[in-house]
Amino acid sequence: MDDLSNKNLYEHFAFDVDKGQEPLRIDKYLMNFLQNATRNKIQFAAKSGNILVNDLPVKSNYKVKPKDKIKVMFEHPPHENLLIGENIPLDIIFEDDSLLVLNKPAGIVVHPGHGNYSGTLINALIYHFENLPNNSSNRPGLVHRIDKDTSGLLVVAKTDQAMAHLSAQFKEKTSDRSYIALVWGNIENDMGTIEGNIGRHPKNRLQNTVYVGDDKFKGKHAVTHYQVIERFGYLTLVNCTLETGRTHQIRVHMKHIGHTLFNDKRYGGDKILKGTTFTKYRQFVENCFKLLQRQALHAKTLAFDHPITNERLKFSANLPYDFKLCIDKWRTYSKYTK
Repeated sequence: MDDLSNKNLYEHFAFDVDKGQEPLRIDKYLMNFLQNATRNKIQFAAKSGNILVNDLPVKSNYKVKPKDKIKVMFEHPPHENLLIGENIPLDIIFEDDSLLVLNKPAGIVVHPGHGNYSGTLINALIYHFENLPNNSSNRPGLVHRIDKDTSGLLVVAKTDQAMAHLSAQFKEKTSDRSYIALVWGNIENDMGTIEGNIGRHPKNRLQNTVYVGDDKFKGKHAVTHYQVIERFGYLTLVNCTLETGRTHQIRVHMKHIGHTLFNDKRYGGDKILKGTTFTKYRQFVENCFKLLQRQALHAKTLAFDHPITNERLKFSANLPYDFKLCIDKWRTYSKYTK
């Protein structure tokens, strides 16, 4: 421990182990969570005393237990601590002294991570705004996030008070968020609720999954409500309301009920999952993939209480052009094929 206390270590990653986690070597456990990390790198970090469990260094054969608190530490600060502001335009739909609401285009990463240290929303925010408060992960201004290839609404805090107030609303589920999704297949019911714990996929570390059977208590509790907006035969347009906000929640939940998001490459939605084998149909779908070169998901509405006035604020962002165009194509196609 003396050697460790003499080092000036910076926290790079932190994980709270789920209560349903079975004993698993820490190097294998971390392989599921650290993108671009090899087992050799993780073992070397453990050997160097850089992996802590409950604030004590452990070896790579340590067996992870439920509720363990894992930290991965290094002598250099994380790249995201060395962020540089970049003059990236922001689509601000509301702003006052406490907060701003943005309409994020698809293709922009919200915060830096492996391989994405520039061109992110945070690079833009620190260029346009000074002294943004850090969230619990030391990320300036961010109250919540949406995936790189998801478009739509985000709220950003400009003061410490706003950060605390807004973060509490997201945690206590008093904020409201709804998304528009275009999914494969004809959803049977006009409305429904998907409930199932979400966590890292055991075999594909880039995916999350819904835990079932004996594993159903692993991962984090997640609830998504959906309502059908329009049906296109082989696809359905739905409105999804989040009760919880897990990583990839809508993408994972919709796949779980057999309705993967259209053109969601990570979850297999970039294949023709429903429809005919006709060449013309295949060409039509591939043209739609070219129009909407990302998962068909848009954060449409956002509502929360203002941190100073307590007034309920509600915002809505129209579907972006690529999404609208894709829907129009399917609408026309479904009319002519009935």
